Amino acid sequence: MEALVKFVQDEFVTKKEFPKFSAGDTITVYYEISEGEKKRTQFFRGVVIQLRGTGTTQTFTIRKMSGTVGVERIFPMNLPALQKIEINKKGSVRRKRIYYFRGLTGKKARIREKRQ
Repeated sequence: MEALVKFVQDEFVTKKEFPKFSAGDTITVYYEISEGEKKRTQFFRGVVIQLRGTGTTQTFTIRKMSGTVGVERIFPMNLPALQKIEINKKGSVRRKRIYYFRGLTGKKARIREKRQ
């Protein structure tokens, strides 16, 4: 059964090439929104909190601050509406999932940039 599911995913799910990113990186995700008949591109810029899953079921969560309210959004990697992903900053964090980032405010909510 598992081999059948893998075969169907490989054959019928289209894969897009996106740059490699990890938790702590600041990225901009461009995705398409349809409002009735019209379609437009919208972007969501924030810090990657987690990457989850593998292959076609991989998702990532982004958190941004909208005023004083934190907004999180989960994107599947193979979402047809995803157009492109830009990496703005590479962050230096020790963990794969940075849930502690939700509780930080002010200067403590900054993530150091990774040295190249």
